[in-house]
Amino acid sequence: MIEIWPGDPYPLGATYDGAGTNFALFTEAAERVELCLFDEENRETRVTFTECEGFVWHGYLPGVGPGQRYGYRVHGPYDPRRGQRCNPAKLLLDPYAKAVEGDVNWDEAVYDYRFSDPESRNDADSAAFVPRSIVINPFFGWGHDRPPSTPYHNTVIYEAHVKGLTINHPKIPERIRGSYAAIGHPEIIDHLTALGVTAIELMPVHQFVTDHVLVERGLTNYWGYNSIGFFAPHNAYSSTGQRGGQVLEFKAMVKALHEANIEVILDVVYNHTAEGNHMGPTLSMRGIDNTGYYRLVDDDRRYYLDTTGTGNSLFMRSPHVLQMIMDSLRYWVIEMHVDGFRFDLAATLARELHEVDRLSAFFDLVQQDPVLSQVKLIAEPWDVGPGGYQVGNFPARWTEWNGMYRDTIRDLWRGEPASLPEFASRLTGSSDLYQDDSRRPAASINFVTCHDGFTLQDLVSYNGKHNEANGEDNRDGTDDNRSWNCGEEGPASLAIESLREQQKRNFLTTLFLSQGVPMISHGDELGRTQRGNNNVYCQDNELSWVDWSDVRENWLLLEFTRRLARLRADHPVFRRRRFFYGRPVRGSEENLSDIAWLTPRGEKMTDADWNVGYARSLAVFLNGEAITEPDRRGRQIVDDSFLLLFNAHHDVIKFTLPKDYGEMWLTEIDTAMPITVDTRVCRAGESVPVVGRSVRVLRRV
Repeated sequence: MIEIWPGDPYPLGATYDGAGTNFALFTEAAERVELCLFDEENRETRVTFTECEGFVWHGYLPGVGPGQRYGYRVHGPYDPRRGQRCNPAKLLLDPYAKAVEGDVNWDEAVYDYRFSDPESRNDADSAAFVPRSIVINPFFGWGHDRPPSTPYHNTVIYEAHVKGLTINHPKIPERIRGSYAAIGHPEIIDHLTALGVTAIELMPVHQFVTDHVLVERGLTNYWGYNSIGFFAPHNAYSSTGQRGGQVLEFKAMVKALHEANIEVILDVVYNHTAEGNHMGPTLSMRGIDNTGYYRLVDDDRRYYLDTTGTGNSLFMRSPHVLQMIMDSLRYWVIEMHVDGFRFDLAATLARELHEVDRLSAFFDLVQQDPVLSQVKLIAEPWDVGPGGYQVGNFPARWTEWNGMYRDTIRDLWRGEPASLPEFASRLTGSSDLYQDDSRRPAASINFVTCHDGFTLQDLVSYNGKHNEANGEDNRDGTDDNRSWNCGEEGPASLAIESLREQQKRNFLTTLFLSQGVPMISHGDELGRTQRGNNNVYCQDNELSWVDWSDVRENWLLLEFTRRLARLRADHPVFRRRRFFYGRPVRGSEENLSDIAWLTPRGEKMTDADWNVGYARSLAVFLNGEAITEPDRRGRQIVDDSFLLLFNAHHDVIKFTLPKDYGEMWLTEIDTAMPITVDTRVCRAGESVPVVGRSVRVLRRV
């Protein structure tokens, strides 16, 4: 007989205190809750909770400590038409589990209905086919770990997949490749540091599940946007082999990155879970309190309201769902020391009823929270529901993945007409999207590529997607790629490959020299290709992994990217904290505007010039003496001035250097000459040739 004490209703989850473990589970639907403990032979012992306060069932088990495997069985009503799906035959994961062991073995037993009769209740025991929750040891030697707290305007983000970035790295010990330990390895840290990266944004590391349909097709959920545990680091990314070891390994990774002054941002999926729609499995919340956790269709509560395209949506109006999300976020900041979050399909989090409300309860809670309001908060500002595209509409202190930036920069370099006015706005921080909300250029997370869509190499190599390997007849993935293959689909001749390399340098140069926060997708600096697949969510193989053997072949692109990073880091004019005013700035000795837009003739752009649909070239003057903002010590920032010459036309254009903005100029970057740079000093009034489809960056001397 296992001894059980009353324990406490808070905190939720399993909390070890050095002498025993307190267990607490919220469920308003339950009539009885059993805590199920598993020994080393996987034998199950059930303990019935006798205490329930405010719908939190709880108990304290003395002597139970780290490594203990457990789950829950919830007794209560089963009536899917009313949204009730309690079934004690299903072993359930603790929504607050800090670690999870095992994975789902897809058997009919994990479903609450029988395949032959979806209206019937399935009383087959699921314990042999589902993962276990794990009690963890919360103690860790953080030492003097401190968050880097890099200001947004100095931030460079590197989006990466834990396994995909590290699994093929030849200089990382094989036993830790693909793990949290590999991300914290000096080889990866040195690579990030050389790229000027200040924050690594990890694709989902919450415990996730590979969907049944993917397993049947011999595929896997590689990206991980299918969470089942919002507190637990995904166990497959652990190299320790120890029960609960993923927690300690994750913390050690964060500590190592912090020592290198690199922040850790997590891509989090709080909009839905892996339990899917009404035909999905019963793994956790569905069997604990279905109506309390999920948005259901009002007139038939068998069905789930889905604004995510994944089968279900969490019920954001429920105070207990909001508490769970807030508890999860605080846990990752306070206990795991992460520095921020990127919220997948963030518009879903804002939905109170059927519309996106930027002042929803979730954003109000984050805004007033003394912990979360101080970390980096990045929104993916769209979902698949009505009115789901919300770029520019998130609250103050939030930044956003700027999808308009991505589309505009792609359009310019593939030669789309009438793109110059939009390009000018995106290059300068998208004030049209953010300034009205009192936000600054850093509200814009600028990217050309990310995990979803083409890699940079594929963006310049394919006109259409090639997703046949996904087993969906190439129907999955977006058709709106805004790509250009430079004349031939896939691998091509030397001349075309040369143009593609130049186009990649154009994209990277535009990205690093735009106002806002640049984000690089992992492997783009190494020419990573997915062979035209723009949706590798299910490809956990060489197609999606970074090929580090490409370093030698792509050293030129890698070194060029490092040069861009150094240029941005050295010159605050490319990372201003405030938007441009477009007029002379008080105190400037030359009485020049902080920015000027010029034609290739060296004259100021007129309305007529902006509206020439076929125009694809312009010059931008950035006044380094007009930054108008102090540094952290209150000293006025003065920088060099630059002239950016953009030529998205296919032929050479001669740019006349304007006479009013400086006498002598030196070339810093020329995307048409990646190795040798023209060291000749150019003078005002002189014509400077800019090769077709290239960028030339001049610094005033």
